[in-house]
Amino acid sequence: MWALRGLLFGWWNIHHAPHHHPETPINIKGESPVGASINCVLTGSKIPAMPRAKLFDPAATAPYALSRSKVELFMGCPRCFYLDRRLGISRPSGFPFNLNSAVDTLLKNEFDRYRAEGTRHPLMATAGINAIPHAHLQLGAWRNNFKGVRTIHEATNLELFGAIDDLWRDVESDELLVVDYKATSKMAEVTLDADWQISYKRQMEFYQWLLRRQGLNVSARGWFVYCNGRRDLPAFDAKLEFRIKLIPYDGDDSWVENTLLEIRDTLHADAPPAENRRCEYCAFARKAAASPTSATRRENAR
Repeated sequence: MWALRGLLFGWWNIHHAPHHHPETPINIKGESPVGASINCVLTGSKIPAMPRAKLFDPAATAPYALSRSKVELFMGCPRCFYLDRRLGISRPSGFPFNLNSAVDTLLKNEFDRYRAEGTRHPLMATAGINAIPHAHLQLGAWRNNFKGVRTIHEATNLELFGAIDDLWRDVESDELLVVDYKATSKMAEVTLDADWQISYKRQMEFYQWLLRRQGLNVSARGWFVYCNGRRDLPAFDAKLEFRIKLIPYDGDDSWVENTLLEIRDTLHADAPPAENRRCEYCAFARKAAASPTSATRRENAR
């Protein structure tokens, strides 16, 4: 907990660098915050900064690679995005979703069998989807987290990319359907109705936008293959069982272009955006910096 608190305290002070007191209790090693390490007096630990190669340089002429997840970070909090991409101060990372990853891998293997046969998966037939898994030559690269579907956006000089889960082809219209796998475990029926699931919808829409820029005929209709781990069984017996629901979603990627222009302007700014009051990370850092313990440590550091 103290390590997390120390990281966020240092993060908060860097974020307020243009405004904070000259005796702020952190020290940036090097000529600029970019690629620097940060010493936090809350813990005495050194907070490693992100490698320079991944940070945005306003003077660079080459397209800057930006993943879909970083676009989503911007949508959630422009301030956190700036700290991450300009200063190399990322949000504390969460735990990996290893079970979700296993479901993802097994679903891909399963749908690939039907892709090779050129036939519908039984789940698609049951849902009345007249489509087959699409056998595109680039699918392997498009699924790779370090490659993904890529496009250079000339207006911003950004190279946007994202890794899709699957791609189906409507056999009647010949349109391509973007497919995303999701896994959870809850007693209630899975839906896309929660407020936080707007990020799922934007994810789908961003993939649709990327694929359209490859010159592909992409349908507005996408599909979520939503796997819900059962909790109503009498025993575990060394296996998990899932109820699988196919949920349609009609995407609208019209938000992407203006968002990319806003991202460009934010990246080129000399200072971070104002605090986002709806961001729990900004709120945590503000409260940690204002706590009596933090004040005591600032006094002791003088």
